[in-house]
Amino acid sequence: MKATKNIARLAVTAGLTAALSFGGVIAPVTMAFAEGAATGSVTIENAKQNVTDFKGYKIFDANVVKDENGKTLVSNITWANEKVEAAVKGVITGIDPSDNIATAQDAAEWIKGHVMGTDEESRVASESAAYKIAAAVSAVTDLDDSSDFTTTSNGVANNLSHGYWLFVTDASTVTDAEAATAPIFTVVGDEAVKIKEKTSIPTVDKEVKENGTWGNVSDSQIGEEIEYRLTGSVADNIDTFTTYTYEFHDHLSVGLEAIQSSVAVTINGQSVQPTNNYSVKLTDTLNASNKVTGHDLMISFTDLKAAAKASNVTLTKNSKVVVTYKAKLTRDAEYTATGNTNEVTLVYSNDPMSKGTGTSTPKKVTDYVFGLDITKVEEGNKDKKLAAGFKVKVVNNGDSASAGKWLKDDGTLVETKENASEFMTDATSGEVLIPGLVKGTYEIAETTTPSGYNTIAPFQITVTPTYDENGKLSTLAVGEDVEKVTPGTANGSVMSITIENKKGSGLPLTGLNGVTFTWIAGGAVLCIGVVHLIRSRKQAEESEQK
Repeated sequence: MKATKNIARLAVTAGLTAALSFGGVIAPVTMAFAEGAATGSVTIENAKQNVTDFKGYKIFDANVVKDENGKTLVSNITWANEKVEAAVKGVITGIDPSDNIATAQDAAEWIKGHVMGTDEESRVASESAAYKIAAAVSAVTDLDDSSDFTTTSNGVANNLSHGYWLFVTDASTVTDAEAATAPIFTVVGDEAVKIKEKTSIPTVDKEVKENGTWGNVSDSQIGEEIEYRLTGSVADNIDTFTTYTYEFHDHLSVGLEAIQSSVAVTINGQSVQPTNNYSVKLTDTLNASNKVTGHDLMISFTDLKAAAKASNVTLTKNSKVVVTYKAKLTRDAEYTATGNTNEVTLVYSNDPMSKGTGTSTPKKVTDYVFGLDITKVEEGNKDKKLAAGFKVKVVNNGDSASAGKWLKDDGTLVETKENASEFMTDATSGEVLIPGLVKGTYEIAETTTPSGYNTIAPFQITVTPTYDENGKLSTLAVGEDVEKVTPGTANGSVMSITIENKKGSGLPLTGLNGVTFTWIAGGAVLCIGVVHLIRSRKQAEESEQK
């Protein structure tokens, strides 16, 4: 009896080792001697954000026992069916044609010698014998015995016959935002088996640089080149994939113009050159009227694994793919509360047993540009709108190179006041929009004063935006330091201010009465003189006649 028991233990060692070698989870099972007893169950816990189900294929029928030390063993290993037998033997023959696999026990012994790495965290590698067996078995269809195949519901399969099972993700249950597991091999006995899915869903992060710091929001001058960074992860069962599609799909709003030549890619910090590794494509987004409404930047790896290998990079479950590039903020920038958005998604291979792809949760960052809506009115009579002109100078906006420069009407900056644009308010509405501002302090000088009004002295305003945790503009304030400038409310990313001009007054004409008297007196003297002249001439003429 003792000899028989030892032989049984030797026989099952291969099956147990095979299960562990595949990264399967061996749950404690009680004594179960009846071959194929349908009392087993398997529960597979989904990876985070996954809600998928699974297909199960029985490879071996077996008795499952627990020895006196509590160790799980399997015995009396036989093939589950002829189709699975043919699939597994085909793999073994393809790898090692010289091996003679006559029985299921022979196959188990072969697996024992060809599969290494046996722990719950291991993932089946795409070039391994384990992956090839899983691919061959999961391709089997039209099984005659329903007990040789199962599908899970909410990750649970019940009433399973005892033996050695393969579980793969049911591809029909994988949505765009999910990923399939690496093959799971497990021994099924009386006690419930609980397994955690062997995958993870890749993610993508996007950041924009503001004053040297990466974050989710920035503000920029028109014409400024803005730096962006995309960081993508890979599935933790990356080794299971034979090839790995990997694409960054980046959509920029109409006011952001990507600079294609600025794209740079690294994997694990190692620079990756585009030639034969990845491609960069930049296209316009058009609406039904063929109008440009945005821009699309796509960085594509046909096979990320091959690109990493060509760049001497080892791709692991912890690998990071980083893309950096620049985009210019153009005069088409939007002055809204939502700002100029830039959103990325990651498209990735999501099933190691097929060619399917998934799409990550999108990540968005925002770039803002601010405007100033000036209304010019008469002091004390805001219904009286005035036509006036202004020029704007940067005092301090966080960029030392911009300090002292003047604003153009397209939002760009120039060196001198003479080359700056004059912003003229409309005579009817009294309004003018000053574009292209960022957080900072500006000087506004009145360069054309309404006729009959006093010129106001140059004054400064300070633009102060605040954002919520998602990078959305929450408040916009404009502070001023003169009495006749009154901030209003924000409309999107445009802040209003009202500037009052004081009307000129007539100067008093002092000494008016004295002037009048002098004119009167002078006139009287002139009259007397004329009369005297006429009389003198008349007297002179009379004397000559005598």
